[in-house]
Amino acid sequence: MHLERRVLVTGGAGFLGSHLCERLLDAGCHVLCVDNFFTGTPRNIAHLHGHPNFELMRHDVTFPLFVEVDEIYNLACPASPVHYQRDPVQTTKTSVIGAINMLGLAKRTGAKILQASTSEVYGDPAVHPQTEDYWGHVNPIGARSCYDEGKRCAETLFFDYRRQHRLRIKVARVFNTYGPRTHPRDGRVVSSFIVQALTHQDITVFGEGQQTRSFCYVDDLIEGFVRLMDSPDAVTGPVNLGNPGEFTILELARQVIALTGSRSRVVHRPLPEDDPRQRRPDIAQAKALGWAPAVSLADGLRRTIPYFEALLATLPPGFMVHGR
Repeated sequence: MHLERRVLVTGGAGFLGSHLCERLLDAGCHVLCVDNFFTGTPRNIAHLHGHPNFELMRHDVTFPLFVEVDEIYNLACPASPVHYQRDPVQTTKTSVIGAINMLGLAKRTGAKILQASTSEVYGDPAVHPQTEDYWGHVNPIGARSCYDEGKRCAETLFFDYRRQHRLRIKVARVFNTYGPRTHPRDGRVVSSFIVQALTHQDITVFGEGQQTRSFCYVDDLIEGFVRLMDSPDAVTGPVNLGNPGEFTILELARQVIALTGSRSRVVHRPLPEDDPRQRRPDIAQAKALGWAPAVSLADGLRRTIPYFEALLATLPPGFMVHGR
């Protein structure tokens, strides 16, 4: 990674975006953080203000953006069911129109561009673990479709821009990622369980809790983004980025209770519509780039729990979160 690169991070005040901004600044890049704060928060990037190479712009990627940059990381989109289902039309617009606008910017400036796609493009998979050549099993008209299909369409646009305009593209399929700065009420399972455990609420497990997920700590994921962006132009992806360790939701709940010393008990609720039964990445392609996750689930939880302990200490009494 060479110095003085001008890098745009859309969704830069979000969970992943704020960690990526930090990583790029540490590498000597000039970082333009763009966010409309629909789900991102100024708190996530407050510590970056004053850095000579950091710039913040409030902007919605569904509108064109005219800046001069060398690289673009397109992370802008609500990424949890609670948030993306709050305004599903806007979620689809962010994925699709936002991709068109960022690809247009890359075309004009000659920038290399990375799309933060998602494991949700695989839907409720019939192939396990999921490899990048699997086309997926997605409901196009369900409650989750605004996100799933929006991200699938964005991938289509990225590859069509490469074929039609010779753009230098990278597509990363992000599997469940957790860590400090996840929103306490975003419905993600790790943050929900930690907050419920720390406040001694019931831990809400959907179904019997036998559905599986693979949990990647945020530092590992961000390293994967950078490795993919810095790979040769012939490497376009899609590339799965996630931790192939597979855990049931019930196993996660028990780990969180043990690590927090909580008095919480597990309660079961009906499964949501189109909730995937299995999720585990095949990361052979990522390994070929020299990347593999280094942080175990237990170690990642130990790094994440203190963040939520500190955050909860600042919130008013009676703060509640509904798990997912």
